[in-house]
Amino acid sequence: MLGSQSLFIILLETGMCSSVSDTLDIEYGENTISLERPWRRVSMHDIVKEQMPEFDFSQLDSSKSASLQLAKDAAKANGVPKVDSLGSVGEVLNACFEELCEPTLIQPTFVIDYPVEVSPLAKPHRSKPGLTERFELFASGRELANSFSELTDPVDQRKRFEAQAAKKAAGDEEACGVDEEFLVALEQGMPPTGGLG
Repeated sequence: MLGSQSLFIILLETGMCSSVSDTLDIEYGENTISLERPWRRVSMHDIVKEQMPEFDFSQLDSSKSASLQLAKDAAKANGVPKVDSLGSVGEVLNACFEELCEPTLIQPTFVIDYPVEVSPLAKPHRSKPGLTERFELFASGRELANSFSELTDPVDQRKRFEAQAAKKAAGDEEACGVDEEFLVALEQGMPPTGGLG
């Protein structure tokens, strides 16, 4: 993932900035955004903990319903709306990130290690259970890029698609359905893929 992050930085520095300016500082609204290296890299768990210092999502056992309730209670106590309908600790963590953290990310920041529940196409993290090998780049309070190591296990992918389809049936507008053609490609040996989007 570091390779994709470095590529993105180089493209912005040499492509966008150097073609329009002789500086790596960009005025945007009321903010000056500096594209000088290094750009911050922070896990979703850590950045949420910065906004909710009294609560640590990484200490929860996501397989226990008590953990889900603790996460929801902490989110509500910090003003995060609409968490009652969320079905996993990872979804509550993501809601906290979107509500409390995302608007504060003015300078370029790579947020890494997303929960598997909100990353249906991403490969599981090699050393952190429940997380994926995914990053998103934020600046000026907005997502600029999304990248991940693509999941190539057709059995795991089917389970995730089915979970997404259940969310979609329950009214989640962002959830996807089961993509049978994609699953057939995985089952027949689709090569590993990745990229920026």
